[in-house]
Amino acid sequence: MTAITPEASSPAPTAPPVARGLVTSASYSITVRLAADGDPASVGRIATAVGSAGGAVTAIDVVESRPDGLIVDVTCSAADAAHSEEVVAALDAVDNVHVRKVSDRTFLLHLGGKLEVASKVPLKTRDDLSMAYTPGVARVCLALAEHPEDVRRLTIKGNTVAVVTDGSAVLGLGDIGPGASMPVMEGKAALFKRFADIDAWPIALDTQDVDEIVRTVELIAPGFGGINLEDIAAPRCFEIEARLREKLDIPVFHDDQHGTAICVLAALRNALRVVDKQLEDVQVVVAGGGAAGTAIVSLLLEAGATKVLVWDREGILSPDDERLSPTKRELALRTNPAGRRGELPDALVGADVFIGVSAANVIQAEALAGMNERAVVFPMANPTPDVDPVRARQYADVVASGRSDLPNQINNVLAFPGVFRGLLDARAKEVRPGMLLAAAEALAAVVRDEQLNANYIIPSVFDPAVAQAVAAAVEQSARAEPGATAPTTTDPN
Repeated sequence: MTAITPEASSPAPTAPPVARGLVTSASYSITVRLAADGDPASVGRIATAVGSAGGAVTAIDVVESRPDGLIVDVTCSAADAAHSEEVVAALDAVDNVHVRKVSDRTFLLHLGGKLEVASKVPLKTRDDLSMAYTPGVARVCLALAEHPEDVRRLTIKGNTVAVVTDGSAVLGLGDIGPGASMPVMEGKAALFKRFADIDAWPIALDTQDVDEIVRTVELIAPGFGGINLEDIAAPRCFEIEARLREKLDIPVFHDDQHGTAICVLAALRNALRVVDKQLEDVQVVVAGGGAAGTAIVSLLLEAGATKVLVWDREGILSPDDERLSPTKRELALRTNPAGRRGELPDALVGADVFIGVSAANVIQAEALAGMNERAVVFPMANPTPDVDPVRARQYADVVASGRSDLPNQINNVLAFPGVFRGLLDARAKEVRPGMLLAAAEALAAVVRDEQLNANYIIPSVFDPAVAQAVAAAVEQSARAEPGATAPTTTDPN
């Protein structure tokens, strides 16, 4: 079998294998360069081979035509890395066709990183230089020394976010370290720019010491208008966020917690409209008591939920369970003061809503049969859901997940760009629960009454109304909160 060798570099150590996806994806897209004979039917046999292996052809380009044959580039998508190799093997097995090179298009996209710095002002003449740099820049520096409240207005601080990680909880990959986390952090920064026109920069820290992380972020904070904590493992992330919020005069937002919570609450609001239930009446079961689960529970309770149970590896979290960490015990006290015990199937009996942010396949779909009629199921573990979302549809009226190949994708990009746009525009100094609730309500409201159905409870990430609606709601909420925003001078220029 021909090895897949990206033109740039070899892949990093692979993550544990996951189940084959239901459909092919551009994230496993390859371009295969083939040498074929001159038979006009060769191109047809090539396309057939890809299809017979379960791949999807997206392009066939003739690179070179010679009397003795063709050089052809075939671009196709697969369901996972192993499937890509199966497709290549199928092409190599076609008569009179030989594989010359295979390029992984995802690795090619990452060549040299995904970000760059660009100047917003022209630097073509001496006048340009004298204003943008010395000597003119000195006047601006002196003005800011006298009026530090204007740093946000006269520098990039007012539109810049630091995306900070220690690489300890990256996607579903776990503790892969700061260097290996960089493609994710770069992607996050690119999303900030694409969806909210915010300049963000990845800051990958080579430490998992809480004191060092807090002090480092504190030292770099003067250059940023907000801090987006990303992929930092629990329970360390809780302490880091709490200490930074206490020390800094700019908003600190842990997206794995609060971005996820906003999206879940928005999706749940609309899902409950579909099944004609009220948040304050439903029994909610959350699988996963880590960062995301804790934040989801907190926001649900803030929004009016009254019946929530949390399950984790210890079982249903109960305050009298001596195995629980301090953070999980606190979560148990808030959700299960009566000390109910059991496993996840036990918790699901009589439940109306299941929200999964735990691990792949922690439960079989059949266990959902114990839920109430018109159930809502959100399995969102990444990259493989907590329960098969396709099979879950046999037992639930509304199903949503983090997958892009199924309806109702719950994706944090629906929240964090608009949240930070609103925080920056309001010159917010902190993030308060009311702002998170406002973001969730605004996101839910993007789905209009005539659009709402079981397969459309959350808008597309490409809907331009999403970031605008969330930003406006967060900005309004921040300005209405006493002491939540920074002062400015009266100079309008």
